[in-house]
Amino acid sequence: MYRTHNCGELRLAQAGSEVTLAGWAQTVRKFGSITFIDLRDRYGVTQLYFSEQMNAILDQKPVGREYVIQVKGRVVERASKNAKIPTGDVEVEITAMEILNAAATPPFTIEEESDGGDELRMKYRYLDLRRPPLKRNIELRYKVNRSVRNYLDTQGFFDIETPFLIRSTPEGARDFVVPSRMNEGQFYALPQSPQTFKQLLMVSGYDRYYQIVKCFRDEDLRADRQPEFTQIDCEMSFVEQEDILNMFEGLFRHVFKDVKGVEIAGALPRMTFADAMWYYGNDKPDIRFEMKLCNLKSAGKVYCDTLNDVDFKVFSEAATILAIAVPGTAEYTRKQLDELTEWVKRPQIGMSGVVNVKCNADGTYKSSVDKFFTEDKLKALAAHCGANAGDLILVLAGAEARTRKAMSELRLEMGNRLGLRDNSIYKPLWVVDFPLFELDEENDRWVARHHPFTSPKPEQIALMDDRARYGEINANAYDLVLNGTEIGGGSIRIFRRELQEKMFAALGMSKEEAQDKFGFLMGAFEYGAPPHGGIALGMDRLCALLGGQESIRDFIAFPKNNAGRDVMLDAPSAIDDVQMKELGLKH
Repeated sequence: MYRTHNCGELRLAQAGSEVTLAGWAQTVRKFGSITFIDLRDRYGVTQLYFSEQMNAILDQKPVGREYVIQVKGRVVERASKNAKIPTGDVEVEITAMEILNAAATPPFTIEEESDGGDELRMKYRYLDLRRPPLKRNIELRYKVNRSVRNYLDTQGFFDIETPFLIRSTPEGARDFVVPSRMNEGQFYALPQSPQTFKQLLMVSGYDRYYQIVKCFRDEDLRADRQPEFTQIDCEMSFVEQEDILNMFEGLFRHVFKDVKGVEIAGALPRMTFADAMWYYGNDKPDIRFEMKLCNLKSAGKVYCDTLNDVDFKVFSEAATILAIAVPGTAEYTRKQLDELTEWVKRPQIGMSGVVNVKCNADGTYKSSVDKFFTEDKLKALAAHCGANAGDLILVLAGAEARTRKAMSELRLEMGNRLGLRDNSIYKPLWVVDFPLFELDEENDRWVARHHPFTSPKPEQIALMDDRARYGEINANAYDLVLNGTEIGGGSIRIFRRELQEKMFAALGMSKEEAQDKFGFLMGAFEYGAPPHGGIALGMDRLCALLGGQESIRDFIAFPKNNAGRDVMLDAPSAIDDVQMKELGLKH
């Protein structure tokens, strides 16, 4: 037996007992004729005490950092207790030790705070995973996984696996493709989601399906993206939107209560896509704080009368003018205001500058455009924005889409600077009534905002016959948003062949192309497909939010870097000529 206890379970109640422990030597501290070693395993850390007699053995068999050792000894009360760890009241007085495996000196410190950079720690990910922060993240992910499964099991869902080697279909992002040796010149694709399979399962009569499943998208990466990611994928038959929202609102509450001990009180608020864009500038609003967008002018229509007789070209020539009233920041210095100007000029924001209006505590107004605005006009502008004494109004002007996106980002930035985006606060909501289509102006064609299997709102199905009205059609779709991050999305699906054919036609797909790519699905609809709908929740993002972090990377055991590479395995990599020839990729 390598151990009788783990390194996180000994307490004063075990004082006097003989134990055997095994694990990794985290630190070795010599004090003259005695030595202390912190022994670590997955469960925690226990201090080992080597007396003068045992210290002589250590001199003969030195132990270094990350050595794997087994020790035997007696649990004793510590003279100097450590309240920071659960085992801090005791230590083990060692009577025997065996080195199970020596270790090379690790390339970075394996402790709470490491001295290793991201790329170095990813190269030695198996070492990084020993660190307590990552162990906590992996444990949290396991708890979320377990909690989700338990809830869905009580609701009658079946966990059903679907294939990873499928046919390439247009779903928005690029597919990863896999050459077939047995079918030279042909390729499988890795699924971006199990979308068509879960719909086929509904046709098959499995009315409550779920899967915690890997999905694959060949797209540019950032902090919350990986080429392979995990979805909590769900589908239900004989449901309307309200049934889906109620079911997965229940899942959301259950996971937060079970994993974090957090009660989400009351029904989750709902917001239309139109309101989200109008008041927050994006479709995943962070509602932990107010500071809503004030629309002074949008798509050429003026909403603030005080702008009508102001000779200021930046405003008069702009399609859109948006403002936010930032509470308690009228005292910002010139340096701070200049920093904000530089911030909005960054390429990723793309604005030429920002107008500021100070609503001073003494009731006066001062702005960066005093040349064009009288104090009365500034006062009227402040009233329109709902600004109070002591607030700072920030104004952006320009093209509609760019300005709205930029103001959304500026709002979040000010929320960060004022400490309003507290990760210990959870503010979820549903966003509903998305547009069914988006116009690709460059190619003058309509594209599906969600995916081509999303149903229009029932009352708007007739509009599918009029291309000129595609922009008016709302999707029977919904997103679950938490703290400004979309953690899930879904829709009620199309389940009749004729409507699915209309959808493909609206997207510019010929009958022949639709039959070639999706004939299997439309054929299935002819055999009694039930009304159905579902949702997919981002497992990685949900875990990161529950862990109070923005990046999903540290909640995945073996992630890729921002270039999509596994630097530990050095993948992707070249394959040899024999494999290339077998796959028909080289002759």
